[in-house]
Amino acid sequence: MKIKVGVFFGGKSVEHEISVITMNQAINSLDPEKYEVVPIYISKTGEMYTGEDLLDLCSFRDMDVLLKRCYKVSVIRNGKQVQVVRTPAPWIGKRVLNTIDVAFPIVHGTNCEDGTIAGFLNLLDIPYVGTDIMASAIGMDKILQKKVLKESGIPVVDYVSFYAMDYIKDQEKILKEIEEKLKYPVIVKPGNLGSSVGIKKASNKLELEESIDFSMEFADRIIVEEAVTDLKEINCAILGNLSNSEVSVCEEPLFTDEILSYTDKYIGDGKTKGGTISGVKSIGPKVSGIKSGSKIGKNNNQFTNKKIPADISKEQEEEIQRLTKEVFKVLGCSGFSRVDFLIDNKTGKIYANEINTIPGALSFYLWEATGKSFEGQLDKAIDIALKRYKERQNLTFSYDQNILAMQGGTKGTKGIKSK
Repeated sequence: MKIKVGVFFGGKSVEHEISVITMNQAINSLDPEKYEVVPIYISKTGEMYTGEDLLDLCSFRDMDVLLKRCYKVSVIRNGKQVQVVRTPAPWIGKRVLNTIDVAFPIVHGTNCEDGTIAGFLNLLDIPYVGTDIMASAIGMDKILQKKVLKESGIPVVDYVSFYAMDYIKDQEKILKEIEEKLKYPVIVKPGNLGSSVGIKKASNKLELEESIDFSMEFADRIIVEEAVTDLKEINCAILGNLSNSEVSVCEEPLFTDEILSYTDKYIGDGKTKGGTISGVKSIGPKVSGIKSGSKIGKNNNQFTNKKIPADISKEQEEEIQRLTKEVFKVLGCSGFSRVDFLIDNKTGKIYANEINTIPGALSFYLWEATGKSFEGQLDKAIDIALKRYKERQNLTFSYDQNILAMQGGTKGTKGIKSK
């Protein structure tokens, strides 16, 4: 019997479309002999849909038509089953459309990757691929993440963080703190977004003010980091759990500006508008319902704008791989992650920049460059999820006894009035 994998994707996030692309890459690599894919699309308004048309990447070009061909659903626990049910319940026809054995959240960004989806799956009491609530939340929060890494002895760049409301109340106080603690240039970022959204570089006070105003459009907490002026960005993927993990070769992203932008990450040619999606890879119609023609753009080379392996020394590679495992363990991660680093070319110092607990494309190209099949790595991730769920069943989260029904259990309720 096949394992039914509920693939959750989309979401109320600025990285919505990237999630859809990553979903397509993953489902095309799941073994159809072993798994049955149950797509669960989360719209930008938070509604859930299922249907085979969701497995065709090209169908997302016309959302109105696509959603009319799908079912609006809820995912619920009913006894021992996690069911996908039509919402609202139909007068006639099937209410329960499918069941799920294990969940595979492939979501990016705020309201998804930040622990939101992990919390939902915990409530459903279902095995799921990826990190738990706490690790997801810390992984998404650039400010808290830096504090945890710094406290754990992992090198990070100097930074200042603050709430937007405090900046509005006393702008000069915060600007003064930044200029006293950091040297220009600085990088200004929203505190909890990914994919380089809302990020700007500032070389003076005027640019700093403009950059903070820009970042405040995306988040209510801001982090300002001292920029590494002569840098090399290096990324390393990791798969595993707290007791056992493996790392990939390192990659070196190539970018068109001083900051690796959203365009550099996802548009094949940073100077070309539209057309090419960097990293999009359609491996073939392995899953029932996937239609041909899922490729987008003219250039689907997964190595676009990347140098793999990275142009670094063996010693640097080994140190980055060691730090990748350390970051993964310190934050308590599981499943797929990717850790991004900065190398200061002047000093040779390596800084941990951030972790992506559900990286774009699940970093399949790094695993393939390491000599491991993406299909095999997906198998491992699902196996890790199932084993973690079994281990959690041995922990106590609630008691069977109802203290309100026990003799004397209501002694402390004297004086409570019923309305």
